[in-house]
Amino acid sequence: MPEHLIEADAQAVELVPLAKADLTGWLAAQPEAVRGWVQSVGFAAEAGAVCLVPGADGRLGAALFGLAEDDDPWSFAALPAKLPPGAYRITPEPEVRPATRAALAWLLATYSYDRYKSRPGRDWPRLVWPAFADRAQVERCHDATVLTRDLINTPAADLGPAELAAAAEQLAARFGATCRVIVGDGLLVENYPAIHAVGRAAASHRRPRLIDLVWGDVAAPKLTLVGKGVCFDSGGLDLKPSSGMKLMKKDMGGAAHVLGLAAMIMAAGLGLRLRVLIPAVENAVSGDAMRPLDVLATRKGLTVEVGNTDAEGRLILCDALAEAAAEKPDLLIDIATLTGAARTALGPDLPALFCGDEGLAADILREGEAEGDPLWRLPLHKPYRRMLDSKVADLANVSDSPHAGAITAALFLQEFVGDGIAWAHLDVMAWNGAPRPGRPEGGEAMALRALFAVAAKRFPAKTA
Repeated sequence: MPEHLIEADAQAVELVPLAKADLTGWLAAQPEAVRGWVQSVGFAAEAGAVCLVPGADGRLGAALFGLAEDDDPWSFAALPAKLPPGAYRITPEPEVRPATRAALAWLLATYSYDRYKSRPGRDWPRLVWPAFADRAQVERCHDATVLTRDLINTPAADLGPAELAAAAEQLAARFGATCRVIVGDGLLVENYPAIHAVGRAAASHRRPRLIDLVWGDVAAPKLTLVGKGVCFDSGGLDLKPSSGMKLMKKDMGGAAHVLGLAAMIMAAGLGLRLRVLIPAVENAVSGDAMRPLDVLATRKGLTVEVGNTDAEGRLILCDALAEAAAEKPDLLIDIATLTGAARTALGPDLPALFCGDEGLAADILREGEAEGDPLWRLPLHKPYRRMLDSKVADLANVSDSPHAGAITAALFLQEFVGDGIAWAHLDVMAWNGAPRPGRPEGGEAMALRALFAVAAKRFPAKTA
């Protein structure tokens, strides 16, 4: 059980959420001493505001909390940092949806990445499980988010391709999945030449690899997840400036996301055959590094001219996507920290969704809205495919144009998926640049709840 959610506690302090419109009615039903206290401290139930009300015995008697009026799923995430240590229970008991959101927001508000801290973290307050909360969903979402955040937050010195593969193997062992890893020159033997080409510059100390996790009934509908696993991105020979390189430990954020989503799917026992493919590399500089205008082979047989060695994510993804598409899954999703252009267009909070399947795109956007986990759709504008034309190869990995960088990256990936497959590509930031309630600065899971909801509706768990 998550440690900051507890079972019933007779000493738990009442935590009363109040919308501004409900404050007057609530006060009218309270003793005069409580009314006087609340009015004297100026509590007006503004969103996120807290009022600690003393009890008759001099101890904390209740905590009032101003609710947001827009159904914000993060409302309760503001509370743990504002309340003194102790146990709290929401009064009155909220219904299923707000109870589940409150419990999850509370838990995620207590997250901190303390691996390298010499002192323990703060003593967080604890919340009694709301009676109607969907505990399984809360625990799935919490565990997946923590896994995703922890992987992204880990410094590249301690999370290279081998350690990322170990994390996948640990997840496989937990749920009875299989996990196969193709390492180093084995990628050439098994025809993953683009993954090898990107990762070979670091092969003396960090060999590239392809992680392949499989779970579920082989006869069930197939869902395949592909995640970009660039454990550190120097930019290769087209070296990034220091400002651009600083956060590149997060360039394996796509891999972290698909492992988090896989954990949710396996924990829920959805009725599908799951496959997770993660090309894991470090994009380094050495005498063996790929060079601008090199021409690379790919698993699909297409040749790619390297216009920029810092556009390496799409090169490793193209081999993994070709393998994924070869078995024609019922649904294929890839997640990647792929382009700065997506962040320029949508900012850090909104993942860019590219999807040529109208039904799938509508489902993802709808569930994102319902879960408070939004995405924004950008077009797979086919005329821009000409920007990837190469004079010497089948296509280039980048366009020479300064425009439409996120779209051309998605169009590049589409070449390796082909037609007839329900495919969605997510270009994510995977990082919070500034702290907000429930979302501390650092690695972040984005769209996991939305994607899980889509998978759960398309491939529901078998009932006993």
